[in-house]
Amino acid sequence: MSGNRADGEPGGVSGPVLEVACDESGSDGENLTGGNTDVFAHGSVSLSVSSAAAAVREIRDRIRSPAEEYKANHLLREKHRAVLEWLLAPEGPIHGRARVHLMEKAYFVVERAVGLLLDGPAEAPALFRAGRRTLGEDGWRAFLQAANRLLRVRDNGDPVDAFYGTVEDLRRAHPGTEAARLLGRLAATRARAVAYRAGFLEGPPLIPVLNPLLPAIVRTAALWSGGGRPVRLVHDRQNMLTPDRIAWIEEAARRGGVALAGVRLVVARDDARVQVADFLAGIARKIASDELNGRGDPALTTLLRPHVDPDSVWGDARSRALLAAAVAG
Repeated sequence: MSGNRADGEPGGVSGPVLEVACDESGSDGENLTGGNTDVFAHGSVSLSVSSAAAAVREIRDRIRSPAEEYKANHLLREKHRAVLEWLLAPEGPIHGRARVHLMEKAYFVVERAVGLLLDGPAEAPALFRAGRRTLGEDGWRAFLQAANRLLRVRDNGDPVDAFYGTVEDLRRAHPGTEAARLLGRLAATRARAVAYRAGFLEGPPLIPVLNPLLPAIVRTAALWSGGGRPVRLVHDRQNMLTPDRIAWIEEAARRGGVALAGVRLVVARDDARVQVADFLAGIARKIASDELNGRGDPALTTLLRPHVDPDSVWGDARSRALLAAAVAG
């Protein structure tokens, strides 16, 4: 596997390698508009094995749950609020050594649909704002679901007809609006959508357009490789992370000027660093989702903010502003 590359081997990476442990939360595969979560989070930490193990022990000692494996939901329970605040606090074990990349799933769908159909995602912010403001809750949900169906690899039915039928219905229902103008641009792209779907006849693509995990891993590598510092990612095992896809991640990082030394897969329960990254991802996803839905906890948002990637994929301006912070390289 390319992820087993040793330090100094080909790939433009040399010198001491920083090892960073990663895990995700909120993955529903390509079902981004009908799944259980509205935010995807990819957490990462640069702790030593011993420091991470000490943090996990401390969490277990404070929570005292009989569970064999702890998850973020243990820390998110109100009765363990003090443990959660301790983990995220400036005096806590991960401060300055943790990053989390967030994706608002609805915006990710819009960005990918616009990028595919209109030669780039430049119009995605305008469509996201105008669509939510103009189409109403039901209309906006119908558009997102139709776009999700169009882009996902497997769909029973005719997602092309469903998408363009939805676009036309919404455009006619809201004439003269900015949303209608943008939907009109999408309405003229059927040929491109047909070609996109036809490509699946040759087999599933290596890199699904709608899966957020792969670009999140590339972004995580970039967050930690400031100044050309070589980084190796240690990631929880995922079915999505095949050898071919790991090779794609490494190549995408190289093209972006990121000094990624490789990706190594481990079983989370066997690596305390990945367990801490899992805590961070799950906690961040919940806090971010609460902000997105207008029920944010100001104290927890403030504690999370220093760890959040400022280039997270986020369409909701208010919650983005509340979550965003400059992350030191």
